[in-house]
Amino acid sequence: MKRIFLAGVLSAAIGFGKLPAQVPTGVPDTGAAQAANVDDSPIVLDWVPPALTELSTQAAVKSNFTLDRNLLAAAASLMSDADAQTKQAIAKIDGISVHTLRFGEAGIADEVQVNSVRQAYHLRGWKHLVTTTNAGGPVHNRTTDVWLVLDGVNVRGAVVLAETPKSLTLVTLKGNLSSVDLLHLRGRFGIPNLDGDKLLDSNKQ
Repeated sequence: MKRIFLAGVLSAAIGFGKLPAQVPTGVPDTGAAQAANVDDSPIVLDWVPPALTELSTQAAVKSNFTLDRNLLAAAASLMSDADAQTKQAIAKIDGISVHTLRFGEAGIADEVQVNSVRQAYHLRGWKHLVTTTNAGGPVHNRTTDVWLVLDGVNVRGAVVLAETPKSLTLVTLKGNLSSVDLLHLRGRFGIPNLDGDKLLDSNKQ
């Protein structure tokens, strides 16, 4: 029974659009101990900008999960052989964390705090790859930001911030991938379906 439940959770995590019911849990603390870890490495899965913690107090529902290499390998094993290139890309990921805030029917994220989340990665020197906005009527209904930590042409870490009027999702990915690997991960783990050129252009610096 446990094996069936784990398989369902891992399958949902891969697709991310089919996550299990949100469980009201807190966003990880961003105290001094974690701040020290951030100074040691630009890619820390259990660190989030302080503004996200502030936003969590406004959310009606909060959830977070982290997949390590073992869980990622288990998730990849559930995929079909037709997804071989995606499975190879997942094998290069050391870990991934996802934080989701939902603000309910009457709620909306404080845009000042959301911009503070964006600024946190700018201050850390992460490469802001792209901001995509999906227009819906007179105002946008979804904005996605992507930041990368690059080692030459390889991607050592990535952050995706997806904002809608009623929700905010932050995905942090750590590994050693190429831009082509990122293309195969589009649409999974909260990574947006960006145009290929936008990701491949990250090699041209």
